[in-house]
Amino acid sequence: MKPMWQTLWRATDLVVERDGREVDRVAAADIERVIIVYADRGATPGDLAFAVLRTASHDLLFPPASGFAGRVHFERQSFWRQRGCVYWTPLAQSQLPRRLCQGLWILRQYQPAFRRLPRSELDPIIERWPLQGPQTWDERKWERIAQMSPFAALRAVPTPSTPR
Repeated sequence: MKPMWQTLWRATDLVVERDGREVDRVAAADIERVIIVYADRGATPGDLAFAVLRTASHDLLFPPASGFAGRVHFERQSFWRQRGCVYWTPLAQSQLPRRLCQGLWILRQYQPAFRRLPRSELDPIIERWPLQGPQTWDERKWERIAQMSPFAALRAVPTPSTPR
């Protein structure tokens, strides 16, 4: 049977459980950055490929099945908005080394298992990722809506500050 991963808030700590047992814990104050790597357009929680939570000394990798995109992100919208630490990047341009992904060589899925890594291990990789943000899920959604409006192109054109 496949292990059941769950990520949830307990007071001000982010707790990771495997089959109902706590395996890791991060204090909310220690979270420096969250990078959500998305497939497709990143418009739904189902588009989450994986998430990277960065602290001063470690990076934590969260697969989609961990619940990070749902419970952790959506339950604390005001926390994320206030912190301004959520960034987004497309999966096609933000690959992890193959050794961090699950499965046998030929059947390997592009989803990392949950793990904690020293920050120095992912620093050179994440530096090459095209990050967008900071913005929460809601801010990102409203930006997409504004860009799809009929006059979005006109709003993007800067207006001259001094008349000629």
